Amino acid sequence: MSQARWDFTGKTAVVTGGSGGIGAAIVRSLAQAGAKVFFTYSSDVKAAQALEEQYNQSEVRVHAIQANFTSETDLGRLLEQMADEPIDYLVNNAGMLRDGPLYKMPDADWRDVLQVNLHALFTVTKKLIPVLAPKAGAIVNISSVSGISGAAGQVNYSTAKAGVHGFTRALAREVGPLGVRVNAIAPGFVETDMLLMIKPQKKRELHRDIPLRRLGKPQEIAETTLFLLSDSAAYMTGSVVVVDGGLY
Repeated sequence: MSQARWDFTGKTAVVTGGSGGIGAAIVRSLAQAGAKVFFTYSSDVKAAQALEEQYNQSEVRVHAIQANFTSETDLGRLLEQMADEPIDYLVNNAGMLRDGPLYKMPDADWRDVLQVNLHALFTVTKKLIPVLAPKAGAIVNISSVSGISGAAGQVNYSTAKAGVHGFTRALAREVGPLGVRVNAIAPGFVETDMLLMIKPQKKRELHRDIPLRRLGKPQEIAETTLFLLSDSAAYMTGSVVVVDGGLY
């Protein structure tokens, strides 16, 4: 377990999509820094429970909440559970991929990807803004370089992530006078379970195309997230921070 660089003692954070990959790295980093963390997961009960147990030996600091973000019912239940919590930070990380060429894309793949990556972000953020404002809280939206450059076979995903960037910049202007900061991170290719399944040849091609000649690590995205939540980034809002090894 790495030593925390940040001190979030006494703070409470919500992380959507927190059971694996980038989300789990963010949850761990926040917990190591002293924060109480609520995180959502869709279906991986085992991973969610393991993450809870890792940080709940001496005190209960990490709480898993099951929520399928394609379900408005699940979203509503999540927000009810959060209603009385003193939230300081929100990290919108929940995401979904359903890749394929647009001319073959089922309508459901378009709707579900927009629902999870963009509409759910809107719903959760809208509900928590009144909680964050009195505490001058901070929001970080985890996006993707696909929302900047576009990606063939990802018209739905690229559209959703471009929407996250517009959402971030516009909301930052709205809530800045309330003391709430809103930023986004656009990761490039990161070593998550999904990406590690690609063929070795494709992975070599990715390494060749990235100036730093490697994939990113979930912990590197987590460190950027904690920086943006911290007072070290007190004068940053409305930014989309690209963390991609120089790819774009």
